[in-house]
Amino acid sequence: MAYPATFCLTMQILCLTLCSLCLSSSAFTTHDYSDALEKSLLFFEGQRSGKLPSSQRLTWRADSGLSDGSSSHVNLVGGYYDAGDNVKFGLPMAFTTTLLAWGVIEFGGSMQTQTLQNAKSAVRWSTDYLLKAATATPNTFYVGEPNADHQCWERPEDMDTPRNVYKVSPQNPGSDVAAETAAALAAASIVFQHSDPSYAAKLLQTAMKVFDFADRYRGSYSDSLGSVVCPFYCSYSGYQDELLWGASWIHRASQNASYLAYIQSNGHTMGADDDDYSFSWDDKRAGTKVLLAKGFIEKSIEEFQPYKQHSDNYICSLVPGSPNFQAQYTPGGLFYVRSGSNLQYVTTSSFLLLTYAKYLSSNGGVATCGSSTVTADKLIALAKKQVDYILGDNPAKMSYMVGFGNRYPQHIHHRGSSLPSVHAHPDRINCGDGFQYLYSGSPNPNVLVGAILGGPDNNDNFSDDRNNYQQSEPATYINAPFVGALAFFSATPQQPRNCKTVD
Repeated sequence: MAYPATFCLTMQILCLTLCSLCLSSSAFTTHDYSDALEKSLLFFEGQRSGKLPSSQRLTWRADSGLSDGSSSHVNLVGGYYDAGDNVKFGLPMAFTTTLLAWGVIEFGGSMQTQTLQNAKSAVRWSTDYLLKAATATPNTFYVGEPNADHQCWERPEDMDTPRNVYKVSPQNPGSDVAAETAAALAAASIVFQHSDPSYAAKLLQTAMKVFDFADRYRGSYSDSLGSVVCPFYCSYSGYQDELLWGASWIHRASQNASYLAYIQSNGHTMGADDDDYSFSWDDKRAGTKVLLAKGFIEKSIEEFQPYKQHSDNYICSLVPGSPNFQAQYTPGGLFYVRSGSNLQYVTTSSFLLLTYAKYLSSNGGVATCGSSTVTADKLIALAKKQVDYILGDNPAKMSYMVGFGNRYPQHIHHRGSSLPSVHAHPDRINCGDGFQYLYSGSPNPNVLVGAILGGPDNNDNFSDDRNNYQQSEPATYINAPFVGALAFFSATPQQPRNCKTVD
């Protein structure tokens, strides 16, 4: 959809104003944010499973998992290893994909041409796999035996642990993982609707089928597959939030009225009335409300008015000084939720702050916090503080993005990064032999450029220790929302933010 020239001019002026505001007195330049953005995408190449393309830029990686799915006579090669291990978990991979796609949808207009192409490639590497998982055999969702995998420390190229295929079915439902997969495919269909319309149509059609399965056979995959998904990725929030999230994304991608009716009929029982204050691979409620609030803010869809109020409540909970303020921040100013992989909550909240600021800016709106209001500018400033903290503007003067800045962690909890590459050490390193590298005090021999780690504790302390996985392990779902946030701040006055839209 193309907007009238007068609207575009107005948006350019608005974007330039926001750009000058959020980058003034910055510790980082637009070039720094652009560099961090490109590196945040490069990280996903380090997490690839399957046959690597000739364009692979992290060349210390090689092909892996080439027989995935064969034990069940299906092709499940590809996708991403979720973190520092060699398992392809469906729920975090699908969430990663949804957030990558959402970042492209909202802020792809701020990306340079090649960067946008790299972002789309990151999305497609996952959606190609998710399409296989959803269609190769009914509702297959992830590969790898996690308990066996965690008893080894080996490169993905050397994997010899079982690559069992785990799936949900009518008899063993998994509405959470299925509905998140539907959300990922639907969001990605928007990303590709102009550049590859036939692929986009396939993504959306598959999303609808997978969502129908998720809704028809309700249940949590933690109950069906608890012995292998717990404690790694149990769905603690249940599956209702994913159903509402999936329906919301399919509605946005398709504008099909039946999904609007579904949201209206089911929202109250699926978390629409809850004010939840974190957004993660497990709990989608805050993200769903921001997504749906767009319909009221920008299009005055009355059915979505309650989501504006709940989004305000979430946003205001993050703003110090607000009557609704509930968040905890470290002495150095980092948003803090819990000790394990805390930066995942920082990157998701930063992305939501910027996305909501964009929606509010479209019609001069504000977030209502009790008797006070919070402007889009305030949300941008708060998100910027979190982004800058991750990139090195923090008490430790440590960048928590590997390969960015002058000082960053050297001992990350990641098998492929910590072991010699197959190019440097062609001989197989067996399951137990790799532990010498886990316990070594030497820096990782392979730099996993762009990886964002779990991050510091509630007092801004960080242990650069491979064994401290809560702080030193990267994950795709930490990086994914950061892509959109970095795209926002990488925009320059010559690149007004998103005058054109993809949906």
